[in-house]
Amino acid sequence: MWEKILFFGSVCLLMCSFLRTKTISYSEPNKFRYQLNFFIYYFICSSIAFFVSPLFLLRPRSVMNSKFGASILKHVTKLYGINWELRGREILSEDRGAIIVSNHQSSFDILGLFNIWEVANKLTVIAKREILYVFPFGFAAYLAGIVFIDRKNPKRAKDQLKVTTDVMVKHKTKIWLFPEGTRNKDYTSLLPFKKGAFHMAVAAQVPIIPIVFSPYYFLNKEKGIFNKGHVIIKCLEPIPTKGLGLDDVEKLTNQVRDIMLIAYKELSKEVIANLPSDYAHSTKG
Repeated sequence: MWEKILFFGSVCLLMCSFLRTKTISYSEPNKFRYQLNFFIYYFICSSIAFFVSPLFLLRPRSVMNSKFGASILKHVTKLYGINWELRGREILSEDRGAIIVSNHQSSFDILGLFNIWEVANKLTVIAKREILYVFPFGFAAYLAGIVFIDRKNPKRAKDQLKVTTDVMVKHKTKIWLFPEGTRNKDYTSLLPFKKGAFHMAVAAQVPIIPIVFSPYYFLNKEKGIFNKGHVIIKCLEPIPTKGLGLDDVEKLTNQVRDIMLIAYKELSKEVIANLPSDYAHSTKG
């Protein structure tokens, strides 16, 4: 089984690498190449998900399945020439239950997450229920312990989060959420935060770890820009919630968003300042 998975993965990577070399150069915008790159990304992730699902059945719903899957999927990065630089590794690696909140810019956020999953170790992600029905990725994600929330059914979502909170506390598992709720294509700010993550943190009395991804200046759907790039993933200092109650959730939500927005703007200045002078980029993707 292992040999088949590795062989199939190698074939996929070689095929996709060949396809990408036949497209237009990095510096020239091209909408077809942009769409092709994302198709290849989704195709590889889905294909690998299909082949590892049987292995996940050996320990269904275990978050360690996610760690294993991420250890394979992170190599997709090599096709795209994206460098993920993790800062604050010691914060993410500490063995404790915690709520992680990060900004959400693209489906490539998940690729970044795959590249740092091993550092976080015991980790799961809260995702919208619609992804569960995207076969085979949704099925594999379910077996890997990803928690799917039905936003259209608040009571059911609340019950799901209660079970997840218990797992976080008892098994020292970190839970990753995107409080913006949807992808933010404005590379100058952050969307308003939803309060679900902060309710969970206060209810469980666990710290919140803010994580900020620098802007994806190398992606722009409207212009067809898809270049190599460098992304900084910065872990900020944990924010304690011990002693806080439900009345403190709104203030806590705004506090975390303000801290992350400051860090986001600082990272934006840093990555843009270090771009080559002839590099094709955008401030909106």
